[in-house]
Amino acid sequence: MIKAILVDDEVHCLNTLNILLSDYCPDVLVLDKCVSGKKALEAIESLNPELVFLDIEMPFMNGFELLAQFKQIPFSVIFTTSYDQYAIKAIRFSALDYLLKPIDPKELIIAIQRARSQKILPSVEQLSMLMEHLQNKESGFSKIAVPTFEGFELIPADQVVHCEAADNYTHLHLKNKTRIIACRTLKEMDEQLSDFNSFLRVHHSSLVNLNEVTKYIRGEGGYLLMSDGSAVNVSRSRKELLLKKLQHNKD
Repeated sequence: MIKAILVDDEVHCLNTLNILLSDYCPDVLVLDKCVSGKKALEAIESLNPELVFLDIEMPFMNGFELLAQFKQIPFSVIFTTSYDQYAIKAIRFSALDYLLKPIDPKELIIAIQRARSQKILPSVEQLSMLMEHLQNKESGFSKIAVPTFEGFELIPADQVVHCEAADNYTHLHLKNKTRIIACRTLKEMDEQLSDFNSFLRVHHSSLVNLNEVTKYIRGEGGYLLMSDGSAVNVSRSRKELLLKKLQHNKD
């Protein structure tokens, strides 16, 4: 069983999440439901949960401020939030997990599976990165946090040549010819890199940095030659968009 605490200032959201967990994730044991950051801190201290579902927007102490109370975060975190484009981008870039309200049962199941399989707890560095992005919106993003088996790595986005799907993981091929295995699906990496206009999904199993394309070889879908010497197939359905993007970059 995964011991969890639910934190949200809206009671109906707490009750809905509790029901969803009971119906779809019976291996999650809800220890407490807290309607404020203060009560959540008390519950965390006394109950030692393994997982905290944490609402972002709460009065007096929001979810980020609650986490800032810990020198080391001793539990996994899944943020719950209504749509906030910038906050979601910041969470993605920091390699932290979130669920959009109203919570979709399928997304909830995936988030629980990920929390169960990922052995590394959130770090203070990840939280610092998140807070920095939120406080300096005008500066934009230059690095992404990539979760790995050992923890996470901070990587300048422009160092990524292309990404390759590998079941529930993604292989990131970098300019220095190294490869990182990310504990994220290619779809999730696509979302994380969506703020950078140079990245494009060209195949169900491939995401490329258009700035690192050296040549396009024609064919049914064709394929790309990348700056690291690799070849990446292009699907027929993505070919037209790819060629438009490449022509735009050329212009």
